[in-house]
Amino acid sequence: MKILVCISVVPDTTTKISFTDNNTKFNTTGVQYIINPYDELALTRALDIAEPAGGTVSIIHVGLVDSEPSMRKALSMGANDAIRINAFPTDSQFVAAQIAEVAKTGGYDMILTGRESIDFNSGAVCSVLGEALSIPSVNVITRLDLNGNTATMDRDIDGGKETITCEMPFVASAQKDLCEPRIPNMRGIMAARTKPLQVMEPTAIQAFGEYATFDLPKPKEGVKLISPENAGELMQLLRNEAKVI
Repeated sequence: MKILVCISVVPDTTTKISFTDNNTKFNTTGVQYIINPYDELALTRALDIAEPAGGTVSIIHVGLVDSEPSMRKALSMGANDAIRINAFPTDSQFVAAQIAEVAKTGGYDMILTGRESIDFNSGAVCSVLGEALSIPSVNVITRLDLNGNTATMDRDIDGGKETITCEMPFVASAQKDLCEPRIPNMRGIMAARTKPLQVMEPTAIQAFGEYATFDLPKPKEGVKLISPENAGELMQLLRNEAKVI
């Protein structure tokens, strides 16, 4: 059993976001980075599957050298080895294309990702990766069980759940409720220091897009209090200012 888990490194949710260069670049000064929470779920489920079967779990990340501390944390959770593709992750298609080049020759039984990264929230890597490798892809799973070479997965849909079965290999993205993320223990932290972390140069793939500008959300405005007897004024404000009716 060989499992590949795709890891994103994202700003901590408490980070104060700002931009530089006339709002064209994210300001990384003072930013604390963490493993994308959805990717932690994917990694935990991969470990839960691989360990009883004597399998291996590899992590892969597209990013620069400053992401390696977060990758070491993923190794401390129990992953066997890591691959860092030495490129800035410009967009989901570029990331998926880089990972696909490695996965083509890796002989992996399954590839797991998070449902989306919590910074850009595109949620596209799983599907694009499946297409690039010509294998099934299942998005936002909340259950993953194996019976031989057959995987059974649940995913949320409008109004309920959907159960899907497919043969390995496949790609799937983790949603909350799949499992509880592991917390590294001291033994895992010490072992992570010596686990292999391979750095690979990116394949010559042109970036598919670029960000022209960033804007922060508008600050919240003060609350307007309307008298209960003046429903007409409320309707007018909802129509003309809030534009919700």
